[in-house]
Amino acid sequence: MRYRTLGRTGIKVSPYGLGTLMFATSVGNPDPDDSARIIHRALDAGVNLLDTADVYGDSEDVVGKALKGRRDEVVLATKVGRPTGDGPNQQGASRRRLVTAVENSLRRLQTDYIDLYQIHRVDPSTDVEETLSALSDLIRSGKVRAIGSANTPVSDIVAAQWAAERRGLERFHTEQPAYSLLNRGIEQEVLPVAQRYGMGTLVWGPLGQGLLTGRVRRGQQNELRRAGMFQHLNDERRLDVVEQFVSLAQEAGLPLTHLAMAFTISHPGVTSALVGPRTMSHLDDLLAGLDVVLTDDILDRIDAIVPPGTDVGTLDQVYVPPALQEPSLRRRPSGERS
Repeated sequence: MRYRTLGRTGIKVSPYGLGTLMFATSVGNPDPDDSARIIHRALDAGVNLLDTADVYGDSEDVVGKALKGRRDEVVLATKVGRPTGDGPNQQGASRRRLVTAVENSLRRLQTDYIDLYQIHRVDPSTDVEETLSALSDLIRSGKVRAIGSANTPVSDIVAAQWAAERRGLERFHTEQPAYSLLNRGIEQEVLPVAQRYGMGTLVWGPLGQGLLTGRVRRGQQNELRRAGMFQHLNDERRLDVVEQFVSLAQEAGLPLTHLAMAFTISHPGVTSALVGPRTMSHLDDLLAGLDVVLTDDILDRIDAIVPPGTDVGTLDQVYVPPALQEPSLRRRPSGERS
C-alpha cells in the first residue's frame, strides 16, 4: 500500500478509504459480525482510513465494536450536521450541536478521540466562525485531531479558510465531495481550491453510487437496493455513458470497477476514494484493483466520453443551497417586481 499525506496534517492514509454506510444494519449488511470481518479484511490489506457518520443508522456502533483492539491502526473519520432526530437542534453545525454530537459519536465508536471530524453539510443558519470556534475547542481538548467539511460549495470553502485565518482558528483540513467517472464537476474549482489551501480530499461515490459496478446496465433489471430510491440510478443519460465505459473497460482488459477506482485516485487533488462494500466479495473485488494504473491513452478516452469538469446528471444527495430550494430567496415580493 502506498500511503498518501492527508493535506498538511501529516496523517498518512490509504488511497482507498472504507466508507461504512453499508455496515448499518438497517440499510446495509444486517450482520454486524460480518461487517467486522469486512473491516478486518480491509485493515489486513493496508486500508487504514474508515469514514462513517452519526446519521448512518447504527454504523458508528458497528464500527466501534469492530475496532476493539485495532483502534491505533485506523485513521477514524466521522461526520456531523445532518438531522439525527426531529428536534430543531438535532442538526446543523452550531456549537451546541457539535459539543453534544461529538460526545455521542465518541461513545458509539468506543474511542477517546476522532482523527477527522467533518461537517456533513453546509449549515447556512450558523456563522462559519461559530462552527470553527467550536471545532477548534474540540481539537484543543484532544477529542478531535483534525477537522473537515463535506459537499461544500467552493465559495464556502474559501470563506471558511479566510474566517479561520482572520480569527486565528483551526481551519478545515479536508473536504469530502462526490467524484467519479460520471461526476467530474469538482475538477473545475473544488479540487484546485482544495489543493491551493493544502486540503486533503476524500471523495465519495467513486463507483457512481452503484452505476459503475457493472451491475446496472441499460435495458436490464438490476437488484441494487437503492435503484428505487434515487433518480440518478435510473437516469437514461447516465446509463448511456455507463455503456461507453463498459466498452472501454473491456478494451482495456479491466473490470469496470477497477477502471472507475483507478481513474478517481489518479487525480493529483484526490487523497483517498471512499468505497462502500456491503459484502466481503465486494471488498475483495475492489482490493484486487489497487495496483491498476491507467495509461494516458485510457485517460484521454475517458476525457472524450465525459469532458473534464463536467457532470452527467446530478446526484440526489448533493448539497442544494437554500437560494435554490426557497422560492422567496430568488423572487422579489410581487409588489416590487415591476
